[in-house]
Amino acid sequence: MSEKSLIMYSRSYGCPFITLAKRVLKDHAVTYREIMIDKDSEARQRVVDWTGFLSVPTLVVAEDAGDFPYAPPSPLEAGHSPRGIDRETMITEPNIEELTIFLERHGFVTADTESAV
Repeated sequence: MSEKSLIMYSRSYGCPFITLAKRVLKDHAVTYREIMIDKDSEARQRVVDWTGFLSVPTLVVAEDAGDFPYAPPSPLEAGHSPRGIDRETMITEPNIEELTIFLERHGFVTADTESAV
């Protein structure tokens, strides 16, 4: 596989889950690209297709700086919240521990990385 990149589907106005994700990413010095679903209708529809909701942040591990997961994410049960569910190449609305584990598994951080989180 080519180099992995992290994409965060987000929105331009406040959300505690986005604030938390940005803090974790900053504390671990993880580079990511942000796509605002309230300013990009195709991205908005992608998030709805993936999660069933307008769930942000939805973080995706992409290949070659693409906008899509490098492999299809694990399916969700229809109508169930995607919150905190690690779907292999995607995680939505994670807490600190869930996001850290996701980032470690994909090699964006190491388990011994110190953090101020």
